[in-house]
Amino acid sequence: MAVSVFKMVGFFVGFFLIVGLVSSAKFDELFQPSWALDHFAYEGELLRLKLDNYSGAGFQSKSKYMFGKVTVQIKLVEGDSAGTVTAFYMSSEGPYHNEFDFEFLGNTTGEPYLVQTNVFVNGVGHKEQRLNLWFDPTKDFHSYSLLWNQRQVVFLVDETPIRLHTNMENKGIPFPKDQAMGVYSSIWNADDWATQGGRVKTDWSHAPFVASYKGFEIDACECPVSVAAADNAKKCSSSGEKRYWWDEPTLSELNAHQSHQLLWVKANHMVYDYCSDTARFPVTPLECLHHSHRHH
Repeated sequence: MAVSVFKMVGFFVGFFLIVGLVSSAKFDELFQPSWALDHFAYEGELLRLKLDNYSGAGFQSKSKYMFGKVTVQIKLVEGDSAGTVTAFYMSSEGPYHNEFDFEFLGNTTGEPYLVQTNVFVNGVGHKEQRLNLWFDPTKDFHSYSLLWNQRQVVFLVDETPIRLHTNMENKGIPFPKDQAMGVYSSIWNADDWATQGGRVKTDWSHAPFVASYKGFEIDACECPVSVAAADNAKKCSSSGEKRYWWDEPTLSELNAHQSHQLLWVKANHMVYDYCSDTARFPVTPLECLHHSHRHH
């Protein structure tokens, strides 16, 4: 018996080394403040970021990653949050950067928070979608996740997919898979555009505006800064004995249940989709044509 237990333990240790598991709930193991340290408050496992008329605040991961999943639980600004934006996103650096964004657009008391998502590939964004949520995100913590592999980027809210960005390189559309990305979050004043197109301004008499965080998880391939991008890409791809969980065939596309969830979100909660904005895009963006075909 002892031998088989030992073998199992050896297998698991080896497995975790291979997979490069990085998972934690402690903020300071994974993240550090990027600006306005005096606008951070720590309460046990909770982190609160404060926005007032002096400053917002932001934090970033200590490492960069390629592929995997990042999750944070956020409780958004309660009451009147008009004019404020809280963002959670992954981004690489440089003029041709890749970026996956959640931006939570505040609203006047009683009006729904809007979630704006965007994807930048090689420095080009303009792929906004907006939705309202099926719950009040100011009343409790909810998980917001980004799953990223060679085949797709999936935006998830409480594990429900709200956006899918599929690899369509075979159609000549670039896909983010060769730049390591940091994980970031911030809160700031954006009352020139955030709420009802900028018509509703931030009411500073309601400051400070506070976003609360907990449950920080990064389960991804860590990329040393000193290593060349191509070598990181190779290191973070499955090959031979080295199997990463995010490269499993079951994660190369949404399963049937997730596809139905995504259709439900689009039908019931999406309020803006760049794909159908003919004023902005008289010619439908190429990825939109292929995406819509997949659903029919």
